[in-house]
Amino acid sequence: MREGTVERRRRPVGLVIGAAVAVIALVFTAFVAFRWGASGQPKAQPSASPSPSTSGDPTNAQIFAAVEPSVVTIEGLAGNTPADAKTINDIGTGVVANTDGVILTAYHVVKGAAAIRVVFADGTQSAATVAQADPAMDIAALAPATLPTVLVPAVLGSSGRVAVGNTVLAIGNQLGLTRSFTAGVISGLDRTATEPGNVTLTGLIQFDAAVNPGSSGGPLVNARGECIGIVVALANPTSAGTFVGVGFAVPIGAALSAGQGERAPEQ
Repeated sequence: MREGTVERRRRPVGLVIGAAVAVIALVFTAFVAFRWGASGQPKAQPSASPSPSTSGDPTNAQIFAAVEPSVVTIEGLAGNTPADAKTINDIGTGVVANTDGVILTAYHVVKGAAAIRVVFADGTQSAATVAQADPAMDIAALAPATLPTVLVPAVLGSSGRVAVGNTVLAIGNQLGLTRSFTAGVISGLDRTATEPGNVTLTGLIQFDAAVNPGSSGGPLVNARGECIGIVVALANPTSAGTFVGVGFAVPIGAALSAGQGERAPEQ
């Protein structure tokens, strides 16, 4: 085999420089592609977690703090006349419904009372009369003679927007334990319940937040702290008269229209 001579040709300087520039460009392009991703958009970089949203529903503690100033204790007093009525015959709960101080409660709490005394959240005591009532709905509207210095009406909701499964809360003086706060859910709608005296109530909200004697007339509120009903009854298959998981409330819309029903006798 014939040994030959290889002629080394000198490449132009411009070609060498051009090749170097091309290599650098390719490297830079690959680096950019790696950092920015195939789509041409910047890759997400780690960031601090966003602050928790403050637009959600209030906590139960916040609901109680907001609603409790609107809740009143109602005492039905026994006696031959309003002047000598000093003995408490029945105790229940009510809620301030407007800026005039009108109090909504269950009619059976004040039915037959010689006199009515209400105790506001700040301790103010006042005599009250039944301004209007609808015994068929077990709702009464009371007019107190004296109002506290600071009157806090409840925020009224829409009972037409309630649904089974919604969270509800109740505040009442159950078993003499003033301003007891309980939570549960709506268990049914458009229920019927029969009270003592064979009074049949219809169109009720059924719920499972605990209520007991003394809770009657108290507010049933939703997860936004709006009053959507007035507690009027509980169901118990025995004669014990205590809570077994089924309570009933008159929807707030119906309760507010109680004045269109039978007017209670003057006291």
